[in-house]
Amino acid sequence: MNLIPTRVCDVFILEPAVFGDERGWFTESWSEREMERNGLYYRFVQDNHSFSAKKGTLRGLHVQKGDQAQAKLVRCVRGAVFDVAVDLRKGSPTYLSWVGAELSAENKRQLMIPRGFLHGFVTLTDDVEFLYKADRFYCRDAEATVIWNDPDIGIQWGEKNPIINEKDALGKRVADIDFGFVYSGTKEENRTT
Repeated sequence: MNLIPTRVCDVFILEPAVFGDERGWFTESWSEREMERNGLYYRFVQDNHSFSAKKGTLRGLHVQKGDQAQAKLVRCVRGAVFDVAVDLRKGSPTYLSWVGAELSAENKRQLMIPRGFLHGFVTLTDDVEFLYKADRFYCRDAEATVIWNDPDIGIQWGEKNPIINEKDALGKRVADIDFGFVYSGTKEENRTT
């Protein structure tokens, strides 16, 4: 596995090794041992799978607050997305900064997003299937939604009029929500074992 740091603290692009021959290909999409060799210690408890029919569908920006905060390992297994993480940890050198990466069935890249980050994506193709692992179970009471085009964040989605649902259309500004995340500056912050 190739681990690529991004411009936002503690968010990494993962490129798994892919082995192919005339029959097709094989890859390990998740290996706790490989993650730990790279200093990432996560225990995932829930897998999620979404389907988006149309190009330009935007899902996000979502987060779970407090003790229900989730780390996520995300990937696209059909089609392509532009995936985004936003640092909400007060005191972080990259507080309120965002990073985006194209994840696709073709490039097999994944994005590792620790706790304390907003997450969202926009589809770049029709018929997208998106998978993500979470280290805590979904909790509706802890969920918060930030409006996708919040000017305080300034994400460049590449889509001016995305297809969004009512919940995401009613998202709040990041300045109007107390997330309670604080950056400690240690690797222990992202340890979920």
